[in-house]
Amino acid sequence: MDGIGARTSGNAALPKDVPGDGVLTPDEVAGTLVLRVGYRGAGFSGYAEQPGQRTVAGELRRALETVLRREVDMACAGRTDAGVNALSQYVSVPVTADELARSGRRTAASLVALTPDDLSIRGIYRGGASFSARFDAVERAYRYRIACGPARPVMAWGHSWWLRTAADLDVDAMGAAARCLLGEHDFRSFCKAASAQLLESDGRSTCRCLTAVDVTRVREAGEELIAVDVRGNAFLHNMVRIIVGSLVEVGRGHRDAEWLGDALEARSRQAAGPTAPAEGLTFEDVAYPQGALEPWG
Repeated sequence: MDGIGARTSGNAALPKDVPGDGVLTPDEVAGTLVLRVGYRGAGFSGYAEQPGQRTVAGELRRALETVLRREVDMACAGRTDAGVNALSQYVSVPVTADELARSGRRTAASLVALTPDDLSIRGIYRGGASFSARFDAVERAYRYRIACGPARPVMAWGHSWWLRTAADLDVDAMGAAARCLLGEHDFRSFCKAASAQLLESDGRSTCRCLTAVDVTRVREAGEELIAVDVRGNAFLHNMVRIIVGSLVEVGRGHRDAEWLGDALEARSRQAAGPTAPAEGLTFEDVAYPQGALEPWG
């Protein structure tokens, strides 16, 4: 989930009426434009750009390159999979001094006009010349929503897992099981196997630090849901969805609470539970050091 999406290169990414001035050199960078974006994931093949696919990064790139009239380099705080929703994902773009002098309100209005209805420009900020939405993030937060029972969700449709075969889940048992995940651990068991192998081959770690894994009952828009809130410094591919799928095994009584700790220690994807569906996951927030960003009015 976490990373930088691939970028298209050359002027092919630009609209026909936009000159291809090229991306900025380090000497040209005076600051960073940072967007806080949200989106409904159903219509996207995830965040990262992919040839022939509709993606969040692809839509943002078209809008940004139209407004700035040049190619852009983008970094994101957390790459999401196809179908995953977001309320506060941050995207950063290096900009020139002239671009920094523009009205943030007008820039935001232009981006709103150029983006589709399932992608929201929720805030615009300025950062320093070296700011990166990805590398300066200190914490990321996700919420996973579950709707239990035979009644089809109404307002939660599209952003919850309809677990129709379970009338309820044991929230207390799920919470007890989740405690073993707190702190820094090797989360290889909770990473998509192919991605874990790729990280290992590149010499990168599958260790991450979780500061919260909370399982609660919530009422949203008149519907009773179970929410799993997860916070951490960074996340592996499918990590939150595998954690949720594993916790649901405990909540349904298929596994005891101690099983999750055994799965964590095994460092094998086969030891953990199934991957929960993408539509129940929402990227909720990102934390940055105090003073790293200022609103761009």
